[in-house]
Amino acid sequence: MTRVKICGITNLGDARAAVAAGADALGFIFVEGTPRFVTPEQVAPIVRRLPPFVTPVGVFWDHPAGHVKAVAEACGLRALQFHGDEPPETLAEHALPVIKTIKLPPTSTIEGLPEYRIRDWLGALRYRSVARAILFDSAARWSEGETREPIEWRMLRTLGAMAPPEARIPIILSGGLTPDNVARAVATVRPYAVDVNSGVEAAPGRKDPDKVRRFVAAAKGVR
Repeated sequence: MTRVKICGITNLGDARAAVAAGADALGFIFVEGTPRFVTPEQVAPIVRRLPPFVTPVGVFWDHPAGHVKAVAEACGLRALQFHGDEPPETLAEHALPVIKTIKLPPTSTIEGLPEYRIRDWLGALRYRSVARAILFDSAARWSEGETREPIEWRMLRTLGAMAPPEARIPIILSGGLTPDNVARAVATVRPYAVDVNSGVEAAPGRKDPDKVRRFVAAAKGVR
């Protein structure tokens, strides 16, 4: 069954709604200047109230390793997600499981056409020795509520199948996912997990419980 991460959690009510819907992980964005930025003081009380099998994930973007470690310890994070240009050797310094994001252009652009995707997969393979999973996301700027165009799903599945067994790494699919398209995305890519943020919101930083429930049910309902 596909795992589900609800990202951009900013308050305890949204965390509880995601957990009740069946989310496997919650994402907290520690990237300053973004719509869903949170501080350790906000996140620590939420994490303390999570059930034992729901994973709190910290999202970072080119932050120094010392800063990441301090935030992780203060909040009780259990995984780290990196969205910047962090090289593999930097990510190897972290004791917690690492998720590395690879950003892909939307399919409506020349750069997003399938023939350009090989280099992105090769870039992802650079991280296979230090990352527990690769998250493929849209290269579009982080949403402030608007719908983002999904990335190319079919090519991701093809490239994943082409990789030799020793080079395979779990895929987390993100970018433009909603309750209405996630089942199709999961059926196409067969990812380890899906990750959603603005696609289940009522407003930036505030989740819509009904959208969260429908998203989780649709993602986990694919067989």
